[in-house]
Amino acid sequence: MAERNNAQSVAAIAVAIVVGVLISWAGSDGGDRWGAIPVFALCGALAFAVNWLAFIPAALAQTERYYDLTGGITYITVTLVAVLLSRELDLRSTLVAAMVMVWSLRLATFLFMRISRDGKDSRFDEIKKGPLRFLMAWTVQGLWVLLTAAAALAVITGGAREPLGVVGIVGIAVWAAGLLIEMVADRQKSTFKRDPDNEGKFIRSGLWAWSRHPNYFGEIVLWTGMAIVAVPVLQGWQWATLISPVFVAVLLTRISGIPPLEAKADKRWGGQDDYEEYKRNTPVLIMKPPAN
Repeated sequence: MAERNNAQSVAAIAVAIVVGVLISWAGSDGGDRWGAIPVFALCGALAFAVNWLAFIPAALAQTERYYDLTGGITYITVTLVAVLLSRELDLRSTLVAAMVMVWSLRLATFLFMRISRDGKDSRFDEIKKGPLRFLMAWTVQGLWVLLTAAAALAVITGGAREPLGVVGIVGIAVWAAGLLIEMVADRQKSTFKRDPDNEGKFIRSGLWAWSRHPNYFGEIVLWTGMAIVAVPVLQGWQWATLISPVFVAVLLTRISGIPPLEAKADKRWGGQDDYEEYKRNTPVLIMKPPAN
């Protein structure tokens, strides 16, 4: 079993690196350069490097405590490098950089406070025991940062500068709506879990009555908004960076987000009448007002 896990981890690391190289090449098309190096590609390399460096002490201590915080630091690092090494920013690229920073600071702070309170992240109970599997998790986080921020990085480093326009304003509005949904959902769940009366219960109030995973819905919406903002200035292979919201949606709905959480909830509350009714009446992702 250990050999199989190691082989799968090595394969996943290799795939992540290859995908990272490809998106870095595409996003660099026609963009700014720092000497001979495309700024977008440099940001892509940094996304992996920051996580690999953080992996070393984490693996030695077998702790996931700083995993999510490192993700936020990675977003901030690549965004700052993109801003500092690209040509003078216009309104669109300035706003995009600010949007990435605001989102990453908010989410990293929230997740770090949560793991500090809970003491651990159950996703890593087995993963952190195997160095290669643990390295895979940090490598995938580097790819996650690069792919989700790809459209934003293309705006900042891409070289094209156009007035914000209607499309840009619409994109910012969509992003803001997604951020608000994610923030409210996270706050509601945190408040619910802190109440001793809710021990052993599942949340189904507030936005959680509209969707079983409203925070993930908000995250998909905000990255869709970011992609909309980017559309007017993309050129050539840079269009590949629109994979950003698609990647977020696939990751959250098919891989690391909803599937394990749904399985965990089914194991804990499956068969209970109130839980089964909640599942029947509440969409898994896309928000819909409750029937009553």
